[in-house]
Amino acid sequence: MPLLALDTSADIAVAVVDDDGLTLAARRVAEQRRHAELLAPLVVAALAEAGVDRRALGAVVAGTGPAPFTGLRAGLVTARTLAFALGVPVHGVCSLDALAVQAWEAGAPGDAEVVVVTDARRRELYTARYRRAGDGEARGDVVPVDGPAVVRPDDLAATLAARGGVVVGPGLAVHPLPSAGDAPLVDGVDAAVLARLALARRGGLAGLTTGEPLPTEPLYLRRPDVMPAAARKRVTG
Repeated sequence: MPLLALDTSADIAVAVVDDDGLTLAARRVAEQRRHAELLAPLVVAALAEAGVDRRALGAVVAGTGPAPFTGLRAGLVTARTLAFALGVPVHGVCSLDALAVQAWEAGAPGDAEVVVVTDARRRELYTARYRRAGDGEARGDVVPVDGPAVVRPDDLAATLAARGGVVVGPGLAVHPLPSAGDAPLVDGVDAAVLARLALARRGGLAGLTTGEPLPTEPLYLRRPDVMPAAARKRVTG
């Protein structure tokens, strides 16, 4: 059974993979505001390119962030709604996990810790530090060492000076950091990697389609940028 994976933590990324994690089709749009408008057409296009009827899907996988509220919500709501309509499980994978895997796939040293950064706006970064999974752990997976968290670039730079690490991720385009000069380019989430991580964490397709779903709670890490107005004060007696 093929799988559909999507991520709206920054860009809009969609992929269809087979039960071995091989990419059948992938689409990505560098757009960080019109997620709700563009995501559904990208899903339709990816399924058509892969030659997969949506009713043949075995599961849906969604990136859980961290990310700002509106874009991340659009992806998770779409994933949950589609999975419910098709009667298949929906699984969540931290979007930063996928970026860490992509760093090693792009040539980061296997014994190095990878520090992933994405833009959190407000002059801050989302970040997490990883090591590669070792013996006795899921093959192809990553293990969080720290995070995910929201940090200021200067604070992260101080941590990097003390602990090192290979710094990767689209946040570098906004906030350049030390230790990133020789790092591989990882400019956005590959949704197919999300699907492969879900397969690894559930031991393959059987576990993904019949086992306990991986949590899909969004990683906002802070309150939304837009908050309801405070209650009006009475001005009369």
